[in-house]
Amino acid sequence: MKKSGESQEPSASELISKKIAELGGWRGETLSRMRKLIKEADPDVVEELKWMGTPVWSHDGIICTGESYKKAVKLTFIKGASLMDPARLFNSSLEGNARRAIDIHEGEEVDASAFKALIRQAVALNSAGKKSKPSKTAKKRSTLE
Repeated sequence: MKKSGESQEPSASELISKKIAELGGWRGETLSRMRKLIKEADPDVVEELKWMGTPVWSHDGIICTGESYKKAVKLTFIKGASLMDPARLFNSSLEGNARRAIDIHEGEEVDASAFKALIRQAVALNSAGKKSKPSKTAKKRSTLE
């Protein structure tokens, strides 16, 4: 049992903030800016750390992950192939059946309104999938009828 005054484990949001601060430079600034846009697009987004400390943003399922590499910050949308991208933000992982990614290189800017539209679409897709999946019981019932 913890005594009052003992510190609790840091939240995922706090750990993401720490990771961004440790990155520093253009990569930290870029990931911080994209994180802010994600939160603006979906105030109910859940921040998590998965897969060896990768920031993950979820709402009824994973929306996207944020990874930093030497030459790019990569935002991978798990269901990106199902999203409309009229601004053509997706520029990486284009060959897959499900994922799409946005690689942001030093000095590049991402269209904020187009990015927020992708986030909102991903949330809507996750939410629709969660509501429309019939339960196993319902599936069994429909095959028996």
